[in-house]
Amino acid sequence: MLKVGVLGASGRMGQAVVTALGQSEKAELTAAIVRSTSSVFGKELDNGLKYTSLKNINAQNIDVLIDFSLPEALEENLTYALQSKLPVVVCTTGLTDKQQQMLATASEQIPVLYARNTSVGVALLEQLVALASAALSTADIEIFEAHHKHKKDAPSGTAIALGEAAAKGRHQDWSTVNTGVRGDGVRQDESIGFSVMRAGDIIGEHQVTLATEGERIELGHKVSNRNTFAQGAINAGLWLYRQKPGNYGMQDILELNKVFSQLLKQ
Repeated sequence: MLKVGVLGASGRMGQAVVTALGQSEKAELTAAIVRSTSSVFGKELDNGLKYTSLKNINAQNIDVLIDFSLPEALEENLTYALQSKLPVVVCTTGLTDKQQQMLATASEQIPVLYARNTSVGVALLEQLVALASAALSTADIEIFEAHHKHKKDAPSGTAIALGEAAAKGRHQDWSTVNTGVRGDGVRQDESIGFSVMRAGDIIGEHQVTLATEGERIELGHKVSNRNTFAQGAINAGLWLYRQKPGNYGMQDILELNKVFSQLLKQ
């Protein structure tokens, strides 16, 4: 059984991973990690473990870390992972360029998998978006995403990943074509913009539209259960545990880049 420490264990996704680990035949929860100021710190989980902090855990009881905490906790989490030589699956969204660089630097010493979305369907969608973007090189591209009303970052990390995939398909510089959440004004050619909805308990919906004069293609993905992400994160941890130090993503687990390369050669 893979021994898993969950960072941000009291959050929506942290709780989903904790639940999924309780049902897994391949991995088990050995540390539910929260801030020492958390309202659940010290409280007992159903399996008898108590919510604890990084300072109080024993790294020998952990094989891999899964991080669903907030961006401001990333530096401390990575420092612990490096000191303990633990692989880490980072699922935190809304990271800055500096924090992205932290991941890259850490990956030189430990296995790091950064997944803004751990869904298999989204990993596939990124590939489809890149392919469609390359094939329809003159189409306007817009991205819509919807999440629950408590989500803090916008556009979502997944939406940004889809935008990056679209830009990659056209060999474009993402920082140049990204216009963020749409406001007033005429659309600029080659730009990629976002529309955002925050309402109710929506778990996650994304749609990429490629529009030309007279027709459009819509590529989308919807999630109805957080267990989809939780199980994906656990699968990522199971895979990452066997890897050498490096910077990985969900595409690596599924070997989708290899699959698409083979399809394009046929």
